[in-house]
Amino acid sequence: MDNLPVSKSIHPSYEKALGQMLIAGGKRFRPALLLGVVNSYNSLLEEGAMHAAYAIELLHTYSLIHDDLPAMDNSPLRRGKPTLHVEFDEVTAILVGDALNTYSFEVLSNAPFSDYTRVALIRELATNGGLNGMVLGQAIDCYFENRPLQVEDIKFLHTNKTAKLIAASLKMGAIIVGKEKLGEKLYDFGIKVGLLFQIQDDILDVTQSSEEAGKLTNNDEEKNSFVTILGLEKAIGEADILAQELLEELESFDKNLQYELSPLLTQYINRHKTKN
Repeated sequence: MDNLPVSKSIHPSYEKALGQMLIAGGKRFRPALLLGVVNSYNSLLEEGAMHAAYAIELLHTYSLIHDDLPAMDNSPLRRGKPTLHVEFDEVTAILVGDALNTYSFEVLSNAPFSDYTRVALIRELATNGGLNGMVLGQAIDCYFENRPLQVEDIKFLHTNKTAKLIAASLKMGAIIVGKEKLGEKLYDFGIKVGLLFQIQDDILDVTQSSEEAGKLTNNDEEKNSFVTILGLEKAIGEADILAQELLEELESFDKNLQYELSPLLTQYINRHKTKN
């Protein structure tokens, strides 16, 4: 993950900055979902699927770098370390984000699958990570800062900003193993997972310290979070309902898929309850 094929240049910090966020860790949740689906049905495809897993993490990492920028969340901390614009400078952070974004598609284009599968994977990642997905959600989030939205509008915001890339990770795994009908079901499941994760993040933002979270907390007072709109108690209630729905859906999957996804998902589905 940290061995990016960067050409040597005269820039004093470009190469270091490119790898900084990638080696800082993180849950690697999205690539783990994709690989879980692949291993459920054809573990022989895992090595090739690593291209898609890596591409998703690259795109996700770019989004975090840009999300932390002064023009957006202006966050000094990510994954327990200074954000790139703090450690280096804002221009470097912007360009590193741009580089990881485009590199994600270069990696995916080299996946050892048929042209049909590669194009389907590229389309899925671009659709959910781009203008009608994650970027749209970020645009809405930034524009409506200090302007309270209705709960349904907040769900729309975070369906795009957070949930679609999680849903795409599951669907891309299904595409790799040739189960596109299953991919649609997993996509809908992933949207719910993403919404739950956002509600949980909003809860943890007000119940954890920055040291515990590894990023700046209590920083969403002016944003449209589920806690600022619903209040903490109702937000926890929403998370409880979604968590129960997801656990029931997980039990409806076939045994191999349950075996691969359950250990990954169950440790996160109820994480909002750890501080309450």
